[in-house]
Amino acid sequence: MQMERVEGAVAFITGGASGMGLGMAQVFSRAGMRVVIADIRQDAIDAAVRRFPPANPGVFGVQLDVADRSSYVRAADAAEATFGKIHVLVNNAGVGIVGSLLTATYADWDWGMAVNLGGVINGIQTILPRIRRHGEPGHIVTTSSMSGIFAAGLAGIYTTAKYAVVGLMESLRPELEPLSIGVSAFCPGLVDTNIGDVDKLRPAEYRDSTYGSGAAERAAFMREHIFPHGMSPIEIGERVLEGIRRNDLWILTHSEYREGAQQRFDAILASFPTDPAPPERVTAEAMVVRNPLFVAELERRLARSGST
Repeated sequence: MQMERVEGAVAFITGGASGMGLGMAQVFSRAGMRVVIADIRQDAIDAAVRRFPPANPGVFGVQLDVADRSSYVRAADAAEATFGKIHVLVNNAGVGIVGSLLTATYADWDWGMAVNLGGVINGIQTILPRIRRHGEPGHIVTTSSMSGIFAAGLAGIYTTAKYAVVGLMESLRPELEPLSIGVSAFCPGLVDTNIGDVDKLRPAEYRDSTYGSGAAERAAFMREHIFPHGMSPIEIGERVLEGIRRNDLWILTHSEYREGAQQRFDAILASFPTDPAPPERVTAEAMVVRNPLFVAELERRLARSGST
């Protein structure tokens, strides 16, 4: 277990001033961790910090645009100047961009990918070398979504990025395991957050979009009728912390999405041809055909559940 003991560890949480990020920060802090709340909105950071006990030396807020690499370096420097080290990176910042791919503009694609995928890449490139440098156990969690497991609804840009970060975490996991750094793809379902209001954060350079039409009304409907039925950010934080402690490759939180995932996986398996492959080709493809990453994760989970 890379991070079975988390007391005293430092977590750098992007998008940490509200929603799931704030829920994680609160749960991590209660578990004895020190937390860096990184967010693009200074007013939200100030409000988030006030939720913690006064003069809590284990909470630090820093402004960060995850799409800006220079901003990321400055935020990481500030976090290390405050706490000395970073052990856990939570790539949580994201924009819930919604709209048809048939009307998407380059601005829609560029904004969605800059934050939801580029922000994750920037986090890994900036923070991971710092975790490796101190040599202590660490962990990287990236917030994907159930939209990173199977596609649904008019959210093609969002889904593209969320699929990508699941693949990124699966690729990173075996490289970091020998270094005592765990890796998790966090794929939640419906959560009670303000993600539906993100269009107001769209930078000026990305405003050439048709998605803004009706965005306010859509956000109000989601805020009033949909998101309140979601899982609480505190419960999300508890489940993510448990996933870090157990070093889960996939942190899945909502049992009701199992059927949708099963349908996708079954459809993929049913699409494979059934004719036998030449043995020499199978040998050449061994690293892909028999990926030990997935075998090990399945065996570990079966052992934990007591299944055979």
